[in-house]
Amino acid sequence: MIEIRDLHKRFNAGTGNECYALCGINLHIRPGEFVTVIGTNGSGKSTLLNAVAGTFSPDQGLIRIDGNDVTLRKEHERAHHIARVFQNPFTGTAAQMTIAENLHMAYLRDKKCFPRLGLTASRMAVYRQEASLLEMKLEDRLSSQIGSLSGGQRQALTLLMAVLTRPKVLLLDEHTAALDPKSAALVIGLTRRFIERDKLTALMVTHSMQQALELGDRTIMMHKGSVIDDIPGAEKRRLTVHDLLDKFNELRKSEQLTEELLSSLRQEYV
Repeated sequence: MIEIRDLHKRFNAGTGNECYALCGINLHIRPGEFVTVIGTNGSGKSTLLNAVAGTFSPDQGLIRIDGNDVTLRKEHERAHHIARVFQNPFTGTAAQMTIAENLHMAYLRDKKCFPRLGLTASRMAVYRQEASLLEMKLEDRLSSQIGSLSGGQRQALTLLMAVLTRPKVLLLDEHTAALDPKSAALVIGLTRRFIERDKLTALMVTHSMQQALELGDRTIMMHKGSVIDDIPGAEKRRLTVHDLLDKFNELRKSEQLTEELLSSLRQEYV
């Protein structure tokens, strides 16, 4: 479903703020596979998601989604394939619009006949049913402005909006990091439920090693713009958070080797 080959991205090239953000990423995610991504700050996790989403064009490499080369396609050109949930619960929704209107906008996202599709009684019935899946009684508040909701409620609705049209790819960028523990647990439960229900291909960035181990079929570990480990499900199920920390620290002990590899990549890339 997602194929990434030799992906490179450098920001602010030739300046004092130059950042080599992605260093020859190679990754293949099968249809219906759920992959979690961990790594330190600045390791390239969110940049990887941005590359898949089309936020920027890579300097080198290839990105395919469902067999289609999307490497040079803009973000809006990929929107009918990809849905995304951000860390900030207030990103991705319109605060002054109602819950129903926000859900309707999500429904219309990939519809060519956008101006002709109104918020009909039949659509309201669908949104009432969909909102009931959140188990927050929001199906009785469809006419409320979404800005009146708590952060947890809003993030749960944002997740629902993302999966409403069954996207080919779901990108989750630390989507529970800004929530309190109770809300985070609820949103994670919904995440697991929606991905399993719709057999979605999903890529989730997280800072929580516990989440990384408990969720998904694989976990990839990033460091300084590179994938330094790809942990399959069978191994994940045997690991604890302490095991994962030890694994990461062991890999970082080879940092000199990593730096030599990155230096070689940079020279080849230039």
